[in-house]
Amino acid sequence: MSEGPRSGLYAVSSALLAMSRHLEVRDVLKTIVASARELLDAQYAALGVPDDHGGFAQFVVDGISDAQWKAIGPLPRQHGILAAMLHEARPERLADVREDPRFEGWPGAHPDMSDFLGLPIRDGDETIGALFLANKLCPSGEHPPDPRSPKPDGGCGFTEEDEELLTILAQHAAIALTNARLYERSRELTIAEERSRLAHELHDAVSQKLFSLRLTAQAAAALVDRDPTRAKGELQQVASLAAEAADELRAAVVELRPTALDEDGLVATLRTHIQVLDRAHTARVTFSSRGVRALPAAQEEAMLRVAQEALHNALRHSGAARVDVTLERHGQGAVLCVTDNGSGFEPTAVRRAGRHLGLVSMRDRSSGAGGTLTVKSAPGMGTTIEMEVPGG
Repeated sequence: MSEGPRSGLYAVSSALLAMSRHLEVRDVLKTIVASARELLDAQYAALGVPDDHGGFAQFVVDGISDAQWKAIGPLPRQHGILAAMLHEARPERLADVREDPRFEGWPGAHPDMSDFLGLPIRDGDETIGALFLANKLCPSGEHPPDPRSPKPDGGCGFTEEDEELLTILAQHAAIALTNARLYERSRELTIAEERSRLAHELHDAVSQKLFSLRLTAQAAAALVDRDPTRAKGELQQVASLAAEAADELRAAVVELRPTALDEDGLVATLRTHIQVLDRAHTARVTFSSRGVRALPAAQEEAMLRVAQEALHNALRHSGAARVDVTLERHGQGAVLCVTDNGSGFEPTAVRRAGRHLGLVSMRDRSSGAGGTLTVKSAPGMGTTIEMEVPGG
């Protein structure tokens, strides 16, 4: 592995570090594919994760535009050479994939490919993916205009050295992919725990309100004949308690609803969440954003959860009349600020008293996503929670 512009230890190290930076499965797959294509000077690269029905649960490509990929059509099935790699768990290095007897053709919009290098990604005895490369670039940086033309000696075509390098990459890809799967499973469990906690909060809060509502209504009924004025006051209290119960119910249901991060992104999801809170509470809740780009999924989820926790504190505990949320681009990352004009607190005193107001959870979420959390507050001066993440 001493020849070629990308075959040195530095290039291998860069590819492995790139894979280890991501925790989401989709991000890991994309990084593996891009790293493999760059490292081995290939025109095309792809990685497929098999399902249990003869197809692929996920299939990621690099070197093909979105328009080309859309024109190609449905994901490939596990036939021919792809099946051989997945089922026989062995590398496939071919001078011309179209001349292999197992080749079954490809859709009309599929780019023409000739030399081919494929390798299974294995976790122990299980094949968890298959990595494919096609069309080795010549030293000039260009693949021959006609992929059917012979490769110049030593110029194009995947070599034994390429196969060895891809084997190293596949071994580390297996580790990165397994870690990402474990992370996503852990996150699913965390979300389930969060939903359970919110369900308990919903039950406790609404039950208390309804209990008070029933007692107040009974008091009003007892007073209606002998003291109509007091009965009227009790009935006004009934109306107020009913409104509070409705607010508690509405806010908790919103928090229990699955977030739309995957479909809508952080900005749209936060905006929708804050609009609902603004309608549900007497405090004015606003949101503004500027220049924010898509962030790695783990960072977006951490920011959303920190914003929700900070909003919960501001609206339920601070007595704030106004809460402002801003999300702005900062370098490759973003900065989230949740500011209220409520009662505020002394952060060190709260920490000593053991009443963290969710600060420990917010700090954990922030650091877990590679970010930082800053809390600014003082008695009577409101509170600002600021979270910054680095982006990807």
